Amino acid sequence: MNDEHDAYDETSHAPMSYAHPDSVQGLLQRGRGLGAVRAARDPGEAAGFVYDGIRRDGRWDGTDQRSVYLARLVGDLKLSPAPLVEQLAGDEEENSRACEVLELLALAGSDEAREGLRAYVRHGEHWAGVLESVAADWPAEWGEDLGDVARARIGTEEERPWGPVPWARWGIEVQGPPSEYRPSLMPLDTAELLALLAGEGTDRVTKFDALRALNDRTPTEELIPLVPTLGTSDGRRPLPQLRRAVDRLGALAVPAAHGWARDDRPWLAELGAHVIAEHPGPEALPGLVADLAGAWAARSWCGPDVTARRLSRLGPAASEALPYLRRFWLASPHSYERTAYLEAMAAIDGGDLSPLYAESLWDCESRTRLLAVTTAPATPETLARIADLRDDPMETPEVRTAAGARLAAATDGPGRASFAPRSTSVSGVLASP
Repeated sequence: MNDEHDAYDETSHAPMSYAHPDSVQGLLQRGRGLGAVRAARDPGEAAGFVYDGIRRDGRWDGTDQRSVYLARLVGDLKLSPAPLVEQLAGDEEENSRACEVLELLALAGSDEAREGLRAYVRHGEHWAGVLESVAADWPAEWGEDLGDVARARIGTEEERPWGPVPWARWGIEVQGPPSEYRPSLMPLDTAELLALLAGEGTDRVTKFDALRALNDRTPTEELIPLVPTLGTSDGRRPLPQLRRAVDRLGALAVPAAHGWARDDRPWLAELGAHVIAEHPGPEALPGLVADLAGAWAARSWCGPDVTARRLSRLGPAASEALPYLRRFWLASPHSYERTAYLEAMAAIDGGDLSPLYAESLWDCESRTRLLAVTTAPATPETLARIADLRDDPMETPEVRTAAGARLAAATDGPGRASFAPRSTSVSGVLASP
């Protein structure tokens, strides 16, 4: 398959092409777990591709994740951080990509990465952005001695910084607008949040906060009769967070959605149509499969995850879609959508997906790794990889927590079992060459 001109490379201001999806370069460009595994078998071949993935933004979409994936590759392949430290001197985009990877490498124990960033703060052009970035993720003591540098250098900047971190603790004035304090609604119970949403005197901001609080707890169908009242005051849009709240209700919202879809208010009619489309009946199957086939033929990488999610709700009856779902999973450069393809294959009964779950333990997307942590077969090799994820300071809190729970369930206690070390787990998990 020729994937020429699939993305725009901001570094060279020219169209970017993706390599074949089964090549090491193509796998790494797509953030596939198999790319990390194959790269570990031949670090010399992969090194240039890894550095190139940090130098150029090869993501299909800004939602795609790469920093943790690339930082792990640098560490696992024992590559030098020096080229990344040099990349900090590039333009703002190159600087940002290098900074993100170096931050993670420092957290994983690289003194060269840590000192490279600290030195850049002292002398680099984009020092303020780097300082804000590392302050958000590093232990405070790693940069406390940079306060004098920050106070000295901030006076040469055309604008004052906007956010308070880390400037406030060094007494540096910021120019961001003052934030109005709003008490958290999280302590309220669900009934109290619903009462706020139903109250005619509740202001828009409070309703937004109430919806956000509801979205952090078990969905309640008592929200359904309130939905038509939760538009903006001009009647043109739903309140922020409402669509997510309705989506979380799942099939419970479908009966009411048929009425919403006939409403004169466009936003409510659109929301109703969305809910109905998300829960298709058997009559929708041919159209959904045709949509997926058409997207594949057009190499349309944005949006097939929506079709995949809808097909998954039809179960084994949607088996005709399985070849397309697997093709998208293997070839799409839009890594954010990969989780949906794997979930859909599982829901439709796509056979033995163990190799895909095992590979996904190395995936670039945290959602995909999270799915793999909870679903991958419990072999010594996969459990060893899950233990690595649990203990990796570069990993997201959600994945680390899930990994810890999976390992606790796989052993008699919370301690680490005698799993294979990473050096064997990388090459042993996948049978694919």
